[in-house]
Amino acid sequence: MTVICWFRRVLRLDDHPALIAAAQAGAVIPLVILDPAEAADHPASAMRQALSLPRLDASLRQRRSRLIVRRGPPAEVIEAVLRETGARQVHASTGFPFASDHGLRAAVERGGASLHLHPLADLVERASLRTQTGGPYKVFTPFWKALRQQDIAPPQEAPRLSSPDDWPHSDGLDWPEARAAMDRGWDVVARHTRPGEDEAHQRLSEFLDGPLRDYHTHRNHPFRPRATSGLADALAVGEISARRVWHRTLPAFQDGRAGAEGFLSELAWREFARDLLHESPQMDQRCWREEWDRFPWKRDNADAECWRRGQTGVAMVDAGMRELYATGRMHNRVRMITASYLTKHLLTDWRVGLDWFARCLTDWDPASNAMNWQWVAGCGPDAAPFFRIFNPESQGDKFDPQCAYRDHWMQPTGQGARDFADAAPRSWQIDLTRRAMPSISLEKGRARALTAYEQLKS
Repeated sequence: MTVICWFRRVLRLDDHPALIAAAQAGAVIPLVILDPAEAADHPASAMRQALSLPRLDASLRQRRSRLIVRRGPPAEVIEAVLRETGARQVHASTGFPFASDHGLRAAVERGGASLHLHPLADLVERASLRTQTGGPYKVFTPFWKALRQQDIAPPQEAPRLSSPDDWPHSDGLDWPEARAAMDRGWDVVARHTRPGEDEAHQRLSEFLDGPLRDYHTHRNHPFRPRATSGLADALAVGEISARRVWHRTLPAFQDGRAGAEGFLSELAWREFARDLLHESPQMDQRCWREEWDRFPWKRDNADAECWRRGQTGVAMVDAGMRELYATGRMHNRVRMITASYLTKHLLTDWRVGLDWFARCLTDWDPASNAMNWQWVAGCGPDAAPFFRIFNPESQGDKFDPQCAYRDHWMQPTGQGARDFADAAPRSWQIDLTRRAMPSISLEKGRARALTAYEQLKS
């Protein structure tokens, strides 16, 4: 029997439950669908997936298989491939709020096949961890304690694959819609990526062999390029599974190695975000705490546009926004600083920032993006209190004391600044020699935010 495995943002062979089930059912057609709508909404993430496809195809060909790539709306593509191949089953991963199942099951049935959805290789299945009252966890610390008591299922090895007698045609490995949406940024951001399943495993090995020991002290310093694992984008596009990372790190944790617990807790934070989005599917659109719907955040505005372009006049903020646009990534400490500045100093709605990060991040994950923005803004579960307003200057002095990070992105002769200028749209008319002036001082911005907060409480 011929079956289809839709590599639905799980761009790996290792620990891929849908692929394992498909291989047990029959001859497998590995399928990737490049949806133009996804490229329009999340171009950097789409680009990151496209960069991984040649590596995935090479791995499949080593196993006498191959990758079939089609472009179009997923339901339409699935139905067309079923009719072309006569496949009797479709296997795919589930649990992605950004890739709706709407119309998929009906399309599979019209194609004369059955749909089989499989959970992701996360640490735990969604909604499996519950408080003593039976509800979901709303605070991270008890969630983390509960997760640590779980026996995390071991990762599964890549299966043996059998191939169909006849292969359907493939549209090729490029993603033209994503390339067009990225424009000049494609080539620049691509230089800052290490795509592929093998590369993800190599990065993890490099991290565990060295930087892990200093993770708890160095992870907040954005000028240290190897202080973190650098696996966020690989996890986001499914080149490596969370439970593979967990089990490879677990021996270091059990041996009491410095940094291991903090690193595993970051994986747990990712799980916490996914559980919250599972329970509250509108978390990326509505304030988790309903009372915050009354907060006088501004919608999109001129200050927000300056923030997007790295032209606020605040060095630590502008450096972070330049890093984001030129690399598709941003250091976690700097993400908090830039998000706090937008939502508090500039009183701009957190959803404006969420949408920009969703466009620009190669490691975009809908749950983590929503959770983190609401956490910083103060309106989410287990959120930082609103009066915790990051001061970008003091944060820079503390975590970038030699100005290495800021100089890299802000000095006109710095490689980072040149990369940003090369990636930015020509319409931005970037002049690296000109420094913007802040629209409001840090002191006045903080005072204005606190006044708005007091008015909300009253």
